[in-house]
Amino acid sequence: MLKLIKNSFLLSPALLAAIAISSVSAQEKTAASVLDISEVAQFEAEPITEDGLEQVTSVAQLTDVRPTDWAFQALQSLVERYGCIVGYPDKTFRGNRALTRYEFAAGLNACLDKIQELIAAATADFVKKEDLEIVKKLQEEFAAELSALRGRVEGLEVRTATLEKQQFSTTTKISGEVVFGVVSAFTGQDAIGRDIPRTTIVGNRVRLDFDTTFTGADLLRTRLQATSLNALSGASTFTPEGDLRFAGAAFDNDNNNSVGIDALLYQFPVGEKLTVVLEANAGAIDDFTDTINPFLDGDGGIGALTQFGTRNPIYYLLNGTGIGLQYQLNDFIEISAGYLANDASSPSQGGGLFNGPYGAIAQLTLRPSEQFTVGLTYIHAYNTDFTANGSTGSNRANLRSTLANNPLLLDPFTGLDIPTSSNAYGAGASFQFSPKFVINGSVGYTKTRTLATRGLLPRGDIDIWNWAVGLAFPDLLKDGSVGGIIVGMEPRVSGVSSGLRAAIGRDPSTSIHVEAFYQYRVNDNISITPGVVWLTAPDHNERNQDVVIGTVRTTFTF
Repeated sequence: MLKLIKNSFLLSPALLAAIAISSVSAQEKTAASVLDISEVAQFEAEPITEDGLEQVTSVAQLTDVRPTDWAFQALQSLVERYGCIVGYPDKTFRGNRALTRYEFAAGLNACLDKIQELIAAATADFVKKEDLEIVKKLQEEFAAELSALRGRVEGLEVRTATLEKQQFSTTTKISGEVVFGVVSAFTGQDAIGRDIPRTTIVGNRVRLDFDTTFTGADLLRTRLQATSLNALSGASTFTPEGDLRFAGAAFDNDNNNSVGIDALLYQFPVGEKLTVVLEANAGAIDDFTDTINPFLDGDGGIGALTQFGTRNPIYYLLNGTGIGLQYQLNDFIEISAGYLANDASSPSQGGGLFNGPYGAIAQLTLRPSEQFTVGLTYIHAYNTDFTANGSTGSNRANLRSTLANNPLLLDPFTGLDIPTSSNAYGAGASFQFSPKFVINGSVGYTKTRTLATRGLLPRGDIDIWNWAVGLAFPDLLKDGSVGGIIVGMEPRVSGVSSGLRAAIGRDPSTSIHVEAFYQYRVNDNISITPGVVWLTAPDHNERNQDVVIGTVRTTFTF
């Protein structure tokens, strides 16, 4: 029978594959793994692994081997006589695939080990002398390959041992996101009743993330960002309502694709339950707090299109430099807390980590089940409003930004620097009714107090409300695609104290934000998202005609 094996070696790729596969069940498992990486991958899309092969005791167990196959007798001998052939879990042998001389050497060595076991077990009569002579010749012929294989395995073992002993290993992963946006306001009026220009604009946002780990459990993120898409509030709508998340900040018209460091943070665990996030630049709430808006909060690159649709506006009251804490009490309860300063690097009066604008947050997140999440949030902020890290709500709801940047609405007080203190309370919930339907909801109340008198603008309190309901449809029409609908009220001044009533008043009407989008997943790296945003009574003023904004967002990830 071994004469047939020898002849098959000279003629049969199928037999060579059979012997090579047998190496996994022998003492050369490590060698087989090396071959799998360096040699087999170039011939077979599904590489050989020791977990993917099973020992067979009869050639009949191999479903793709037939008695009419010219190598059938050779396989039968190797399986039933020497027991050094294994098959795939689906009971196939795949004898037509190619293999290398290294694979054959490893397989031959496995069969030799089997023969040695038979001899050691006092069953030498089972192996004929002429068979041993043939095997000896084969062993001599492949001595060089076996020696080279042994050297490669020993070298790999040394390198693996060195890696295992290292206490410090730096690994950096680079990923990127490029967003192209085409935006146009089809109809409507701006915050002071003028027709919005029917201009189509094209812009982009580019992000490049360098994620580094030192221990395997920590994360150092350095993000480079450039953007060229200006906020509509800067020169079109003149209200933060309806601004897009992937565009620039409210009232900003200076985006020119200049590259700068955006996010810069270091995240590390303390024990098994606490995670600490140190924010050096452009820190945001979602770095350490669940915004409870799955499938919609994609930070502009995916999910909702607008700032308002992305997350509860009260989360935008803090950003910058500081610290965030996330404590997982158990599987159902999570506590988040953080402090971020907007102007931490400024040494001037009214700046710095503690003397300038800042925000502090505490949130209790409850997860009664995998489908249901609830969050209760409290935020205290000083000298910040909803445009601090986003762009939502009316001009009155963003009093500091409006006075500093928008000379149109509150003209008598334009340019005044009014110190403010805000306390915000929010609640959010998300429930996944099925794998393809999720409903999210949030409500927020903010009380902002002016802390000083500036001319005719006195001290006083401003009551601001917002709410939203979002529907998400994962895998709509195609796996990986998402449909979304958001309906809500962006931050609106519902009341002011008597001192401020004559100066700025409250928002006279209620504007409803309606947003719909369909994020079509072209492939793993490209998605196209057409969407529309409809604002009734822009800037919470029914005198202004409804605004309709259309956009097509294309996102590339790599």
